[in-house]
Amino acid sequence: MSPGELRETYVAAIQHDLVQLDGEEHLAGVVRRPTPWFYGAVDENYPDLGPPADLLEETKQREEDMKAQGMCATGAANAAWEELDFADRYRDYVAESGAVEAALGTLEARLEDGQDVVLVCYEGEDKRCHRHLLRDRLAARLG
Repeated sequence: MSPGELRETYVAAIQHDLVQLDGEEHLAGVVRRPTPWFYGAVDENYPDLGPPADLLEETKQREEDMKAQGMCATGAANAAWEELDFADRYRDYVAESGAVEAALGTLEARLEDGQDVVLVCYEGEDKRCHRHLLRDRLAARLG
């Protein structure tokens, strides 16, 4: 059996039919604190795969500060990501968390069983997002 395909998207793309889905893939939410309506767009949410709460709060606060200084929302989000070294801090969290390991193992098993998996969160294509890092980590595990 060939492994499933690993993809990623954002919830608004699903809601507005901006991404092609066949209905057979496992839509895996990777959001720490999902809104109630998020659950209607995914098959299951894996909150441990979301960034840790302290990193989220720090990044959101810095983003708001930058927007208050006149930066556009996308620019502020991406600048906060860089300034706070979000990518490396998230990678460290992923490498050190047993809960993340368990969730990744669940998704890896689905892929190895031939099921396609789509990682889903909120950020659109114009903003940096942890799901890209997560996709890379999961793809590396699969070889």
